[in-house]
Amino acid sequence: MERISGTVSRGLRAPIIKTGDDLKSIVVDTVLRAQEAGDITIRDRDVLAITESIVARSQGNYCSIDDIAEDIRTKFGGEDLGVIFPITSRNRFAICLRGIARGAKKIILQLSYPSDEVGNHLFIDEKLDDSDINPYTDVLSREQFEAAFGKASHPFTGMDYVTYYQELIEAEGCEAEIIFANQADAILSYTKKVLNCDIHTRTRTKKRLLKCGAEIVHSLDEIMNAPVNGSGYNEKYGLLGSNKATEDTVKLFPNDCTDFVNDIQKEIYDRTGKCIEVMVYGDGAFKDPVGKIWELADPVVSPGYTKGLDGTPNELKLKYLADNQFKDLKGDALKEAIKGAITEKDAQLVGKMVSEGTTPRRLTDLIGSLCDLTSGSGDKGTPFVYVQGYFDNLTD
Repeated sequence: MERISGTVSRGLRAPIIKTGDDLKSIVVDTVLRAQEAGDITIRDRDVLAITESIVARSQGNYCSIDDIAEDIRTKFGGEDLGVIFPITSRNRFAICLRGIARGAKKIILQLSYPSDEVGNHLFIDEKLDDSDINPYTDVLSREQFEAAFGKASHPFTGMDYVTYYQELIEAEGCEAEIIFANQADAILSYTKKVLNCDIHTRTRTKKRLLKCGAEIVHSLDEIMNAPVNGSGYNEKYGLLGSNKATEDTVKLFPNDCTDFVNDIQKEIYDRTGKCIEVMVYGDGAFKDPVGKIWELADPVVSPGYTKGLDGTPNELKLKYLADNQFKDLKGDALKEAIKGAITEKDAQLVGKMVSEGTTPRRLTDLIGSLCDLTSGSGDKGTPFVYVQGYFDNLTD
């Protein structure tokens, strides 16, 4: 019988993971139990994905606001500090901000406008179009900002993050001043010590600040990049990728994911004879066209994956073939011609017209986005995602 289904993504239910749990054994046992239950049949080149949250939780990779405060004092001296380009998020940044404020005398908080880096809007774009303000050059005080655009209100949560962040800072006994500017060097009129909190543009921002005369600059990936009083840490990403755990602690991005995924791959091969790919995933990399929020608040989609997930797709665009090379064919003749083209396709299709319109993204970003949407971020209880048929094509 001809195969009908293509790629299938399944969330696998798992126990609630706590610090110190043997996560590798839990993952492997869950997959094998899914096979025994008839939910899956393990095949070569299937993909097993594990959410970063439970990897970090099993590692106990947490830090407190006191740990963050001490690291801030050590690196900046405990005086006035510019904090620029944070995202507006209760889950992602609010607890970090408490720790940063606890380690400083005064915070000059520079917010980008009309939205943060990942698309959380302080106000709708149309308000900017109707104003005389130039977002590329104008630096606004809070009073000027609210006179022009009103009180900030997140479109989904209704949060006024300007007020919320100022109150968080002041609750730590730290003076707060908020400005709005989209040029990194605007902060240097207020202080020469800067913590830049942007995620994906952090290297460029830091370089510009230093070029424009900053004395001390650290990016958020350089805060909590080593243990403080025995705390958790992330050597590569620091506070980037962290999430709120409690009102006083954050869970950091996981460490050492490559060994973890390789060990799972080996264990499943030893027990089944099948070589699957394994990855750890966090936020997917996609943008909500309605809310305008770009999901990727983590520094990367996948902090660890097996070698078979390196690279990008090498696929033909079937619509292009049907409308061009095989435009005079129909039915089974068209299908067989396309199958032949797939079988004979070049090993590298970059720049070839027959691949135009295929998604030019890394495999880990594509599969991680699929897994993030499958598992969700709420109460589904499926932190493992099992993907089958991803590497198949029409000839399989």
